[in-house]
Amino acid sequence: MSGAATVSSLSAPALAARLAGPGLYLQTGPFINRITSTVAPIAAGIGSMYADYRLAENTDFADFHLGFDNAGGVRRWWRPQVHFNHDGAAPFAPLPVDQGYAMFEWMLNWCVSSRAHDYLMIHAAVLEKDGCALIMPAPSGSGKSTLCAALAHRGWRLLSDELALIRLRDGQIVPLPRPISLKNDSIAIMRAYLGAPVISPPVGYTAKGVVAHLKPPADSVARAAQTARPAWIIFPQYAAGEAAVLTPMARARAFMRVADNAFNFSLLGADGFDALGDAIDRSDVYTFRYGSLDEAVETFSRLTARQS
Repeated sequence: MSGAATVSSLSAPALAARLAGPGLYLQTGPFINRITSTVAPIAAGIGSMYADYRLAENTDFADFHLGFDNAGGVRRWWRPQVHFNHDGAAPFAPLPVDQGYAMFEWMLNWCVSSRAHDYLMIHAAVLEKDGCALIMPAPSGSGKSTLCAALAHRGWRLLSDELALIRLRDGQIVPLPRPISLKNDSIAIMRAYLGAPVISPPVGYTAKGVVAHLKPPADSVARAAQTARPAWIIFPQYAAGEAAVLTPMARARAFMRVADNAFNFSLLGADGFDALGDAIDRSDVYTFRYGSLDEAVETFSRLTARQS
């Protein structure tokens, strides 16, 4: 990525003009996204959260074509909304315009999870250390994103907060580092834990409560082409006031739980079964309960020391 133009090379007016005109070709992991938008919060969010990301210049190709526009007519002034379209179709209802940037992040996730079937896609946070990947599948409310954000700023490389992409041909995990989604109490927790992080303005009254996004470390973005091998699959659960406890888990049970968290396991058939089985076989598998981020980070440090 050395020498490539990044979003930060565009001034705010130039970024807005490109979004409103020919579109911004933005590289996120292995994907190229053509983004058009007339929505101010989306331009501001991209300028802040994606400053370190590569612009895919001199190309007419994009994996995903995403458009975001303000509603016309009276909606421009009364309860303004943002509309999303993908390749000219509108698969979702509009949202309030102040949720525009959050909608942008959700739609990027949707594009990958519904289209990228060269990978087994698991709803999980993924981080890397020394070439080894930590996969953390977990539902909303488990503390997955908070723990992922802490680890990404304490020596681990962020591969993704939302999607583990296991490449079918070789079982490697392909990075998709993007801003980390924080919800409700996690926003204040990460502000206190990280000191002065770059976080998008919190937006309330979404389907997920109050939502904000944490800018990913620049090193994780710069190393987005470096894959990793599965080494740990850990199911986290935040439990206020409890000590950090890592408990080994049966592989057969882990297989079923990860399959339940995969977007396209059934669609891929035998290829999905083999990819997941291989990842389980190559990994140490645990459940993990924690009540302190410091204790969690220390526990994972001991885990990597044993691996080496």
